[in-house]
Amino acid sequence: MSRPVPRVPVLRVPVPRVPPRTLRARLVAGVLVLLVLICAGVGLATCEALRHFLVDRLDQQLSAAGGRYAASLEHPGQSGHDTRAQSPGTFGARLVDGGLTHAAVVGGVPPGDDDPVPLTRNSADAAVPLDAADLGALRALPADGHPRDLDLSALGHYRVAAVTGYDHDTLVTGLPLHPVDETVRHLLLIELVVFAAALTAAAAAGTLAVRLALRPLDRVVATAERVSALPLANGAVDLAERVPDDDPRTEVGRVGTALNRLLGHVADALTRRQNVEERLRAFAADASHELRNPVATVRGHAELALRHPGPVPAPVRHSLERISAESRRMGAIVEDLLLLARLDAGRPLAVQDTDLTRIVLDCTADAKAAAPGHRWLLELPVEPVTVPGDPHRLAQVVTNLLANARTHTPDGTTVTLGLAPDGRLTVTDDGPGIPAELAPHVFDRFTRGDRARSRRTGSTGLGLAIVQAVVHAHHGTVTLDSTPGRTTFTVILGAK
Repeated sequence: MSRPVPRVPVLRVPVPRVPPRTLRARLVAGVLVLLVLICAGVGLATCEALRHFLVDRLDQQLSAAGGRYAASLEHPGQSGHDTRAQSPGTFGARLVDGGLTHAAVVGGVPPGDDDPVPLTRNSADAAVPLDAADLGALRALPADGHPRDLDLSALGHYRVAAVTGYDHDTLVTGLPLHPVDETVRHLLLIELVVFAAALTAAAAAGTLAVRLALRPLDRVVATAERVSALPLANGAVDLAERVPDDDPRTEVGRVGTALNRLLGHVADALTRRQNVEERLRAFAADASHELRNPVATVRGHAELALRHPGPVPAPVRHSLERISAESRRMGAIVEDLLLLARLDAGRPLAVQDTDLTRIVLDCTADAKAAAPGHRWLLELPVEPVTVPGDPHRLAQVVTNLLANARTHTPDGTTVTLGLAPDGRLTVTDDGPGIPAELAPHVFDRFTRGDRARSRRTGSTGLGLAIVQAVVHAHHGTVTLDSTPGRTTFTVILGAK
């Protein structure tokens, strides 16, 4: 016979109830808690007052009855000791020298047939069987006539008083507390029903009242949410949103007034910023446009002087070569600035189906020719990848990313250019990486990492800024992930 497997008790962890978070719910919950406490206090006070009043009435009846009924138990036939003068349920007991001689109750029915002591029996009295605990409690009663509570095993909860009789016996008279308890319980039940209905009505009315009172606050929240959804960082924004409730006599009105004032300040600041940005764009575009001809002229004269057939002193030739190189570099800076100014102004790019695979192959070939000391790898899909965009600008993106890896990494560095079928472009190198303090600013204009990476050639600090501007113009994103030994630029076109 197999032994039964004992059942393992399951530990039930109570799940804490989440308190309400909204202001409306907290106000309603606070009012309901306050009302519950008030109702509980009122209910307890009224029940206790009623019980105290009814017990006082019993005490008055006990004082008026004295020990007559208990004395009548010894002489039931004597005149003046008729039990009809006693209320039903009246208990009487007579003790002599600590011993019980008689115990009965008016109008009751004895709970059993066995009586512990001989008791008086008539049509109105019923013998009460008392156990040892009852006898001990009766003997302990002081005969001072002061009412006290007493629990009798056969009758229940009673209010009793003991006095000394003419025969120096102890006469105990008691009245039942059951009617008092029933009355108090009935009142408590009525109060529970009434208070429950009142709390339900208060909850409904309070919810409606709080909702009406907080409508202005809801309008403030709605205005703030609409403002937070505006593209405040891009271009000119018409910040015409205002809170309709600005009554200074209310707290919500003062909040609305302050928010309207804040929105006015923000609108002024945005307008000034937009004006400054427009002036800067215009200045950059005009300056770049105006500098193109002088720079081209300087470069042309320098190259013409270098082609002079006659002998040119070495110092002069060196100076002319430096002038030509710097003019070419200045021309590149001017073109970059002009491109950024056009992109900042939101000028649309040419959009056509562009073979991104061909652009990657051509740019990688150019990078190999420019930096043969690096190791260049390609990871291309089998099928050509075609995306909508400006082929010249996308080629500039790939060129700038490869130039950044070539310029800021030493010889022997492996640069991997990856292209996914969905148009995702990655440029990864195993160089020294970009310092953490510089990484958040690599796409800013005129940012250079000369302190962290070797610099062998001049850098304008505009290459990655152009990459970001062109990618954003194609509704895409460019991100950087750099750790020592691995730096990856990821371009996703059409991600926004």
